Amino acid sequence: MSDTALSPADADDFRARCTAFLDEHSTGMHVDRGVGDRGAARMAISKKFQAALAQADLAGITFPTEYGGQGLSREHDRIWREEYAQYPDSTAELTISHGMCLPMLNEYGTHEQKAAYLADNIAARTVWCQMFSEPGAGSDVASLQTKAERDGDTWVINGQKVWTTLAHLSDYGIIVARTNPEVAKHAGISMFIVPMDAPGIEIRPIHQIDGGTHFNEVFFTDVSIPADNLLGELNNGWNMATAMLMYERVAIGTGTTSGITTDRCDQLIEVAKKNGKIADPVLRQKLMKLREMETTASLVRMRTRAELQAGKTPGPGGSLTKLIATNIGNLHRDLSLEIVGCESVAWGDPADASWQRNALTGLQMGIAGGTNEIQRNIIGDRVLGLPRDIAVDKGVPFKDLKVGTQRD
Repeated sequence: MSDTALSPADADDFRARCTAFLDEHSTGMHVDRGVGDRGAARMAISKKFQAALAQADLAGITFPTEYGGQGLSREHDRIWREEYAQYPDSTAELTISHGMCLPMLNEYGTHEQKAAYLADNIAARTVWCQMFSEPGAGSDVASLQTKAERDGDTWVINGQKVWTTLAHLSDYGIIVARTNPEVAKHAGISMFIVPMDAPGIEIRPIHQIDGGTHFNEVFFTDVSIPADNLLGELNNGWNMATAMLMYERVAIGTGTTSGITTDRCDQLIEVAKKNGKIADPVLRQKLMKLREMETTASLVRMRTRAELQAGKTPGPGGSLTKLIATNIGNLHRDLSLEIVGCESVAWGDPADASWQRNALTGLQMGIAGGTNEIQRNIIGDRVLGLPRDIAVDKGVPFKDLKVGTQRD
């Protein structure tokens, strides 16, 4: 990545180049939401857009050229995000692959791993998922029981993951597994790169309340991967997982754009005008609250992005942007149902039920990437410096803990 300052003329030229590309390729994620696997349709749009971005030498702006990036400056990245904010999002299904897996590979991968994986990830020729949560390890991820055992030049993985977003459409996954049950639960975890088509992997889609299949259960039965697929240091997986969760919360909380945006409020204002409800003073007050929250969130996102562009690994402040995004989503959901009226709960054509589906899928925001309660704990502990909760399992070897199926 270059840190050379852009001249005003170069900045204007790059901005014009971004705008020209977006005018031609930014179609948004508008697909038939009522039929089949909507995730697959949205993924196809994301991959097509990202492929065009790579062809135009605009993908992976700040990543090194030797690994498929453009090697450009943080200012280039800022300009791209500012322009992208003015267009419909066309890469929503790459949030995990690009917002979480890609930066982890770039920061912690070996040269060989980067050479093997980064370019294809950046161009979306391959898509990646994250495999952390388990039936007995949700908010307390460190209680995970999926294990990886060394066998010569391979690692053999057995266990189960759940709530894995887009696993059924992913080529690779980043997984955390237990590699030493003899030490405390946080100390015996490692991180690995797993091809999702490896023998012994079974992916079962979870059918959601909105009719979609975005999440999955993933089962591992004697899955063998090369020893070189270890990402980072052996038994340092908890620190790696924490870093990845910070990237996740930044990705969820900040998105792919920059600048001050109030898209949700603007959308509802237009609907309220059409429905003749915009003159209602109580509703106007609620809309202004939403606008204030979106503006504040934009400013926090800009600060978080500035820290990332300065080369800093995301810290606990990412929990703040994630929590803000959830609160905005909740208010937008309530307001949208109020403004749309009876059509928000009764509709004839399932393919035209966008408001209802947004309301249903919006409920996941308070869970995905860590619950609101977990985010508040992190903010209180690591940002505000408040006392931590008492940990009764501190220093206890994992094999002696009564967690998950070890309760028996």
